[in-house]
Amino acid sequence: MSRRSADWASLVAGLLFVLLGLAFVVSGTTSWEFNVLWVLPVLALGLGLVGVVRALVRSRDRSKRHSP
Repeated sequence: MSRRSADWASLVAGLLFVLLGLAFVVSGTTSWEFNVLWVLPVLALGLGLVGVVRALVRSRDRSKRHSP
């Protein structure tokens, strides 16, 4: 059986969704205010950053494999 590496981008994206879900639960059960208008920009920013970091890491890995 071959060992697979972790997909860090998916892990970070999943954690971002979990944190946003927890924010909704906490705001619904306590007096803590959570503005829904911030969800899409925060989600887009987080996923965009994950995508950029993932692309940079992949390009670095490819250059290391092809260099002598």
